[in-house]
Amino acid sequence: MKGIILAGGTGSRLYPLTQVASKQLQPVYDKPMVYYPLTVLIASGVRQFCLISTPQDLPRFRQLLGDGSQWGTSIEYREQQSPEGIAQAILIAESFVGKDPVTLILGDNIFFGGDAFPRAFGEFQSGATIFAYHVKDPERYGVVEFDSEGKAVSLEEKPAHPRSNYAVPGVYLYDNDVLGIVRAMQPSPRGELEITDVNKEYLRRGTLRVQRLSRGTAWLDAGTSSSLHEASAYVQTIEKRQGMKLGCPEEAALYRGFLSHDQFETLVNSMPQCEYRDYLADLSAEVKRVGIKSA
Repeated sequence: MKGIILAGGTGSRLYPLTQVASKQLQPVYDKPMVYYPLTVLIASGVRQFCLISTPQDLPRFRQLLGDGSQWGTSIEYREQQSPEGIAQAILIAESFVGKDPVTLILGDNIFFGGDAFPRAFGEFQSGATIFAYHVKDPERYGVVEFDSEGKAVSLEEKPAHPRSNYAVPGVYLYDNDVLGIVRAMQPSPRGELEITDVNKEYLRRGTLRVQRLSRGTAWLDAGTSSSLHEASAYVQTIEKRQGMKLGCPEEAALYRGFLSHDQFETLVNSMPQCEYRDYLADLSAEVKRVGIKSA
């Protein structure tokens, strides 16, 4: 499965921070925001990526992420000239997707806890898989309604009167039919290609799977100044408490088997002296001592 990271948009809700750098390049505690969705996909077994952003921000992403080979992955880049909906990313990355299934993840979504994503990726065969997360303010999101048997029966985009408290987070898994679905779509009244309309089409076809994320999973949307601060505080608390980093692509690549221990050690040694390197050096020493099993 190939992976698209959508890191475009104007970032207006984070003004004036986004006058300096893209929203997805802002720090969430000790790492750029884009590291977190990238790590989710690496931990789920994705090795080929297409990052989509604005023409002015793409050079900064290239400088940060390079071609991805340092993590045993590959990263291509595509321009989003103007933001016209999440589903637009599918069309922008069409030549990258080719004939393969694809996952799309939003660059400002941060997840922690559980194994829902690696499991879902490993089990995926066809159709579409999306996720549902219980929130107190569902009117801000795409909302999924379930029947008494737990089966998804409707999807709505930012409804004034939500039919449930289950929001759809920004991770979507699709088979290759998604290309034809998006090509045939018309923009919504907002002038956007809505990702909810893509999911509705899979629901209409009877090939949509909705997986509820458990209470053990945290989902943070870092799209505003307050939520960005809250996300940083959350990550700092978890890392300090557990002694493990969130959103660390080097660690995910090592555990997934994308990097050998020798490659991992070489990568760590190439980093400047900092807390991030110290963490990875300690991890390298631990792996050398007790070994590691690839995912």
